[in-house]
Amino acid sequence: MINNYDDFISALLKSGFSGAIGGKDDGVFGLFRYGWGAEDETGIQWHTGNPDLDPWEWRIRVLAERNDIAYSKVFFKKAGYITKEWYPYFLAARRSGRVFEDDYYDGLISNHAKRIYEAVIEHEKLPVHRIKQIARFSREEKSKFDSALTELQMRMYLTICDIYYNVSQTGEQYGFSSTMFCTPELFWGEEVFNEAEDLHEDEAIEVLSNQILQLNPLANREKIYKFIKG
Repeated sequence: MINNYDDFISALLKSGFSGAIGGKDDGVFGLFRYGWGAEDETGIQWHTGNPDLDPWEWRIRVLAERNDIAYSKVFFKKAGYITKEWYPYFLAARRSGRVFEDDYYDGLISNHAKRIYEAVIEHEKLPVHRIKQIARFSREEKSKFDSALTELQMRMYLTICDIYYNVSQTGEQYGFSSTMFCTPELFWGEEVFNEAEDLHEDEAIEVLSNQILQLNPLANREKIYKFIKG
């Protein structure tokens, strides 16, 4: 049972991955169910701002405090976590050794996604508002921007790497936070990608499928495949 942040990290490192809003809702696997507001029977307190008990805060803590867990929109176009141990399997299953240019020239990546990707590549790390500015997305293109950003995360060409805050001249944070993006290559380094290169796509899918069925024997087979392939 997950009662706090430490419980969550321990469970996540054992499972290897999880939808950020889990349970039976996605039909595959998630470490906890979604609640709102008050403390539930586990002690979890959603949207209270408590860094130890609020899962909404855990995504920030994972990015700020650890280097072995990625958080991004990777499952069913929704956010989820993948540990460093299991990330190579998802890379092998989804990218199969291909690079961005391969998928773009084969028509698998949209032009809107290309604009976003090139902006991030040029600057290494960018918060969302700066991506929009640099890639010249207008207000009328908001839905296309959001869709393309999700597309890049699902295809594992971008990942969330930090949370950005405006800082005043006195060094104090102000305003709303903005999600910072970078490539998985920058986030992880060579080791994870070298491991992915040694895996065949079919092998990666089989290993991931077996792990999911151990975690949730009732998981739907079709949804398992979609969970893995994105």
